[in-house]
Amino acid sequence: MLKEAMQYIAGLKEASMDPKVVEINGKTYCNKELKRYDEEPMASAIEATTLTAMIDYIKSCSKELRETMIIHVVNPTTVKLYSGLTKERDREHLFKSYAAVPKFSYSNWYSQEEFIIEMQADFEVTDDLQLILKVAGNVEAKTTQNYVDDGTSQRAVIKQGVASKADVLVPNPVTLVPYRTFLEVEQPASEFVFRIRDDRGEPAFKIVEAEGGLWRNEAMRNIAQYLMESLQDEPVYERITIIA
Repeated sequence: MLKEAMQYIAGLKEASMDPKVVEINGKTYCNKELKRYDEEPMASAIEATTLTAMIDYIKSCSKELRETMIIHVVNPTTVKLYSGLTKERDREHLFKSYAAVPKFSYSNWYSQEEFIIEMQADFEVTDDLQLILKVAGNVEAKTTQNYVDDGTSQRAVIKQGVASKADVLVPNPVTLVPYRTFLEVEQPASEFVFRIRDDRGEPAFKIVEAEGGLWRNEAMRNIAQYLMESLQDEPVYERITIIA
């Protein structure tokens, strides 16, 4: 206890002393952590879920912008508005938009009902989507069988009427357009592998991305192009750099 008390008293004494600044090997150090009180105040970033909100802010609040600004398309679902470098070599973060997109679980198996609901809710209507929905909605339980063992092609029995059935080749690959980026821009199309399996007597479905994420580059270009077209007629546009 006495030792701890002495250490505490020594700490109080050191805290009350003026800071010491020393130079070691050409570097300047201080024996205390100092807090600077004349730092330039920075605004807190406004958050939104659309690109339109960011564009409206830039157009309506141009007086809040600095001499140079940067719009950074971070990824297909994130865009941030920064200032250019300040005198302190820092950037002010004024606005950020995060796209609210459906959380479809690629590569996960879905039951028949779940799959049909998710496909209709999370994807744009295309010919391939309609074909998948037709197969998924009418496939017979306990009839899915491997057609070619290459990981893509399958054959399944689907209902054609009240009593008739047909043996069909499951379409692969399929081109689909999921909602994966801001809704203001065109959604990139991608190829997917469509799979069916028997899950304890009931059909299960999944789709797997087949392009290695190339859609992300297209989505980011679409975002940058949309921002440019939306702002190019504004006087403030000359002060903004868009990077993606």
